[in-house]
Amino acid sequence: MTDPAAAGAGPAPTALLSRAEREALAEDVELLARLADRELDAELIRRLRGAPPADWFALDLAGAEFEAVSVHVVEGLAAIGDPPTPADLDELAADFAAIFLTHGYNAAPTESVWRDEDGLERQDAMFLVRDWYARHGVKAADWRKRSDDHLVSELEFLALLLRRARDEAGLRAAATFLRDHPLVWAPRFADRVAARCQLQVYAGSVLLTAVYLEQLGRLLGPLAGLDMTPPPLILAKPKAPQGPDCNTPRNTQFNGPGW
Repeated sequence: MTDPAAAGAGPAPTALLSRAEREALAEDVELLARLADRELDAELIRRLRGAPPADWFALDLAGAEFEAVSVHVVEGLAAIGDPPTPADLDELAADFAAIFLTHGYNAAPTESVWRDEDGLERQDAMFLVRDWYARHGVKAADWRKRSDDHLVSELEFLALLLRRARDEAGLRAAATFLRDHPLVWAPRFADRVAARCQLQVYAGSVLLTAVYLEQLGRLLGPLAGLDMTPPPLILAKPKAPQGPDCNTPRNTQFNGPGW
């Protein structure tokens, strides 16, 4: 996400969130974007193992849901060799591809698929998100390779809005975008991936993303004076399974252990 307005932007503190707090929250969201951008590599695995999940973020995450997700993340990381073997890295790459590249688990990482009644890519939701980008002077790097409404694109834009939220209007923009876009579909995407993916670490990471976004909404809503209840989701029509056993629930905290 290119931000031409960032150059030369001077400090403009707000009583709502300090510049340091906004920067820290933006970095939180960028870590989530990194987890969805490409497969885990040896360096990132080493960094993540260096601290418990609660310490990865500036946002004070708490509660039973976060604790349960943290267990998945920690156990998933522990299941990877230290250091990761070539076979470990191949397995991580394959499961990442099934989640984010090939739709191997019938869980699209793009908003349109979840909000279009026919489950199609690059529909109304993508153009609504693109309008958001245009109003703030940015655009997706290449929408043909990664659409505007991809999880990574939306998280990168949310981080940008947090950095720019130097007054109440800016904070309201960040909260509104979060409510009207990622919070509508990312939790459902995370639940489906966690139920179908092969590796516990990826189940944990997508659920962690959903939990973080929900808790960020609880922080931003009152500060911006917004009800953070997302708009209703229009569920896509069910699609035929895309492979043997792909609809068998696995690896989710909601249906018991699967690893």
